[in-house]
Amino acid sequence: MISTNIFRAIGDFCTDILFLPYDVFRFTEGWWNSNLVNTIFISIIILLLMYWIGRLVSYRNTVNE
Repeated sequence: MISTNIFRAIGDFCTDILFLPYDVFRFTEGWWNSNLVNTIFISIIILLLMYWIGRLVSYRNTVNE
């Protein structure tokens, strides 16, 4: 009985609290407004990938010297 209450509490927490900001984006008009979070995440990933590749190149240059 307790295990079902714990899983129900976790589910309620996720749907009622964690996903609350996404309810705002769900009812917006336009593709760019509704996918704003995805474009922000993709841009952050691209920036971090460029930084990581730059560090790898600098490491390779110092090892080969």
